[in-house]
Amino acid sequence: MQTVETLNEGLKRAYTVTITSKDIDARVEKEVKAIAPQVRMPGFRAGKVPANLVKKMHGESLQRDALNNSIQESIQKLIADQKLRPAMQPSVELDEAFEFGKDAEIKVALEVLPDIAAPSIEGITLERLTVEVADAQVDEAAGRIATQQGALEEYADSHKAKDGDTLTIDFVGKVDGEVFEGGSAEGVKLKIGAGQFIPGFEEQLAGVKKGDEKTIEVTFPEDYGAAHLAGKPATFDITVQSILDADKPKLDDEFAKSLGLEGLDQLKELLKGQIEQEHNGLTRTYMKRKLLDQLAAAHDFDVPPSMVEAEFEQIWQQLQHEAGHEEDPAAALAEMEAEKEDYRAIAVRRVRLGLLLSEIGQANGVVVNDQEMNRLIMQAAQQYSPQDRERFVQYVRQDPMAAAQLRAPLYEDKVVDFLFEKAEITDRAVSREELEAAIEAEDGDLKPHVHGPNCGYDHHDEKPVLSGAEGPKAKKAAKKAEAEPAAEEVKAEEAEEAPAKKPAAKKAAKKEEAVAETADEAAAEEKPKKKAAPKKAAAKAE
Repeated sequence: MQTVETLNEGLKRAYTVTITSKDIDARVEKEVKAIAPQVRMPGFRAGKVPANLVKKMHGESLQRDALNNSIQESIQKLIADQKLRPAMQPSVELDEAFEFGKDAEIKVALEVLPDIAAPSIEGITLERLTVEVADAQVDEAAGRIATQQGALEEYADSHKAKDGDTLTIDFVGKVDGEVFEGGSAEGVKLKIGAGQFIPGFEEQLAGVKKGDEKTIEVTFPEDYGAAHLAGKPATFDITVQSILDADKPKLDDEFAKSLGLEGLDQLKELLKGQIEQEHNGLTRTYMKRKLLDQLAAAHDFDVPPSMVEAEFEQIWQQLQHEAGHEEDPAAALAEMEAEKEDYRAIAVRRVRLGLLLSEIGQANGVVVNDQEMNRLIMQAAQQYSPQDRERFVQYVRQDPMAAAQLRAPLYEDKVVDFLFEKAEITDRAVSREELEAAIEAEDGDLKPHVHGPNCGYDHHDEKPVLSGAEGPKAKKAAKKAEAEPAAEEVKAEEAEEAPAKKPAAKKAAKKEEAVAETADEAAAEEKPKKKAAPKKAAAKAE
């Protein structure tokens, strides 16, 4: 193998590598000897087929394999001899005039990772904004759960239902005086004004009291799902069991026990712990952004254009996806185009910070150990169907790039934690609103950032190379659309061996997890699922 360097400019390198025909032929002869004992041919005993006949039968495929293997080994030798650290996969081009029996000339082009001076980790100062969980926050969270679960205080019997009240009713629906299938139910909760029932139904219940019996008249919509009921008049005989005050959630031990807990104190303890975790997450986000700002300000070096372009393309694709869901996609795309160079600058920053974090981690012995890696793999495998999980695990263990992609987020977090330990940190108590405002009000034109790295892979020393740590945050209307970090998991289309994903099967939740999930829903103020209603019940008759 002969190697000639043709380009050495900045981080770009190019070489011409010549592989002799003698080397290729030697590989072919070696392979012929290896497969000859297994070749079967009429007129010859097993394993006695002459080598020249074996070569005649399989020569073309053997030559191709020999050439491919020679090229791969030559590239690896080139990288090792020149002590290169490729930023991305090298580009390899075989001379179009190549013919078997002649020397093979290949052109290899690549970009290398920059030589980064030992990053300074001394003198980092950070402020940790802390938020205390107030009892009122816990009560509010518990109240939202109770409201969603329908655990509300009951009005006095004399109270007349009004808009916004929640009624518990029994009803029997009739068409032409006959009860129709699916039109009756007991113990149904109905909120007046919520639009859960067919038009005209809820409004007629305003003014009723507990224990009232009332018959209302409605007409099913013309486009009703059940064709035999569409457009028809109907009556519903209604009995009011109770009227609940939507503004007064019922918080007591009985309610907590209905969630599988011991009592109200345990519910509040769990909710307090969850809110503390949310606050800690916000605090970490703020500290991490400030940390990265200091690192970015203290270090400046060239970054591989190919890595920047890959990062930018990922950002741009995400922005295009976000723009497609805006009220005015054309205006969103136009705004993106006007700020294109800003996003390219963000890509440069993300690549530089990622390389910097990787360098800091390697210089200070930060690693993701085997136990942590196994846990990552098993967690990721849960996204696949049971029959595909083992295939996924094998795929990650055999593919260094896939493993690096999976490892990158945890590796970054461990480097950040290491830097937190080295930093001088002062604490300041703030409200949650102040903390959230501080996160939003970052200074500088390349902030705020998005958590998560776009991982790359150093094919020479098999160490993870993060190509981004932070990026632009969501921008709706006047703000920039969020540019998500590059994929941190292996997708099926990235390799044929990777199985197709399937939503992970739900597992039986623990009591605490069930409460946490309910609390998350309440905090997001999601609407509760609609209960059985005449319009739904009637549809069963189809």
